[in-house]
Amino acid sequence: MGKIILYHGSPDKEIKPAFGLGENRHDYGKGFYLTENIDLAKEWAVCRPDETNGWVHKYELDMEGLKVLDFQKYSILSWLAELMKHRDAADSKRYRMLSQKFIAKYGIETSGYDVIKGWRADASYFYIAKAFVRDEIDVEILEELLLLGGLGIQYCIKSELAYSRLSESCLLYTSPSPRDGLLSRMPSSA
Repeated sequence: MGKIILYHGSPDKEIKPAFGLGENRHDYGKGFYLTENIDLAKEWAVCRPDETNGWVHKYELDMEGLKVLDFQKYSILSWLAELMKHRDAADSKRYRMLSQKFIAKYGIETSGYDVIKGWRADASYFYIAKAFVRDEIDVEILEELLLLGGLGIQYCIKSELAYSRLSESCLLYTSPSPRDGLLSRMPSSA
């Protein structure tokens, strides 16, 4: 597959991606999250309400020989099961029980992969997930609902091998938030 360019947005100027770091409650668990979409990375760069500026780090990832799980090639139900493994959509006992059954039925074992590629989720996806698990949304419209958000594709670096293939090529500055519709100090095609 060769090398690809990816971006990571952060309020932090100094970033040192390292195996084993990250939050387990993120979409695909612990790992380092990147995207091919520079505008999405700009949004990530200023995601904290108290931050007025942020940094976009440009990386090159050598994909040669890496085992990649691409959720776009699987059922949307498998992707939703992966999210349920890591993120709590509801606190109810019933939801926890039903989500465990859902994960058992549709989940994919991800531990053998170097990189996970798939959609990014926000809080609205979990409203849909809760409604689906409670049988309030039919499976035929589930994918359509989830894809309406257009939240973008993200990559999660999972293995030591993948981290060793990741190199930063550039640091870019962005301010203010692209969500505000204001101009950024960074070109959209960096």
